[in-house]
Amino acid sequence: MVNLIKTPSDFFTVLLIGITTGSVYALIALGYTLVYGILQLINFAHGDVFALTGLVSSAFLVSLFGLDETSSVLAILAGLLATLVIVVAFGALLNATIEFVAYRRLRQAPRLAVLITAVGMSFIVQNVSLAIFGVNFRSIPPLISEGNVFKIGDVSYQWNQMFAVLATVPILILLTWLVQSTRHGKAMRATSQDTDAAAIMGVNVNRTISFTFLLAGGLAGVGGLLYLIEFNIRYDTGFELGLIAFTAAVLGGIGNLSGAVLGALLIGLIQAFNEGLSWLAPGSDWTRSIVFGILIAILVFRPEGLLGERTPEGA
Repeated sequence: MVNLIKTPSDFFTVLLIGITTGSVYALIALGYTLVYGILQLINFAHGDVFALTGLVSSAFLVSLFGLDETSSVLAILAGLLATLVIVVAFGALLNATIEFVAYRRLRQAPRLAVLITAVGMSFIVQNVSLAIFGVNFRSIPPLISEGNVFKIGDVSYQWNQMFAVLATVPILILLTWLVQSTRHGKAMRATSQDTDAAAIMGVNVNRTISFTFLLAGGLAGVGGLLYLIEFNIRYDTGFELGLIAFTAAVLGGIGNLSGAVLGALLIGLIQAFNEGLSWLAPGSDWTRSIVFGILIAILVFRPEGLLGERTPEGA
């Protein structure tokens, strides 16, 4: 409030940055919450799948399609659309493969074994990214216009920032419709409630779980491309962003799609305010401590999250 009164233009500029960052976090958090909602599994490799799809996007956009700021609008749109289709398919296939190879045989195993496997898969995907793309950050030329969507006084919002927000809203709507109103969604909800009962009622559990991992991997692909458009990325980017997105999913109520987006936006705003405001803001050195402090506080005081429902253990 003090920053809002003293420097309103800086406050609203940072607010818009937080919304953009939170929108990217939301795409990763939705992947976490989809998988957890159906398997009660924290897929730690999800963040690394996100980073790998971002690196693959950079290879296609720069090396294969040769796009830069001098390319025609039609070429840029075609290149972005083709890259989006490729990385969504790649992320979906990679995530489903991880489920088939690493998680499927461990469904009845103790949770500690599954947790260790998830951490192991995270390091495997991360090191594959390192071996293929090296240690350097990858970025792309400014393909999306940096012109202003709007400008009010000293506060402006650019199209390349708006791009992530424009993607997140329809994705949330489509996912909500899919889960609530389609046969696949009903199968996902039935499998989430009781795997054995769902199988008895004719639900193909393996196919349903694979479909969920495909969805989550596709979301990681979208997030990787959108992140690359705004920032640079390298092999270990997904590890930290994955943990932040997981915190966002827990904050909103893991297993709740709207909660994942709400939590991601809140985390994005907290990070932006912490790093961008001038009056009594701790600064970027404290971002991780603040974010993971929020995670601990939520787990201790409200483990169901902001939009989650408190249920008996195992319900």
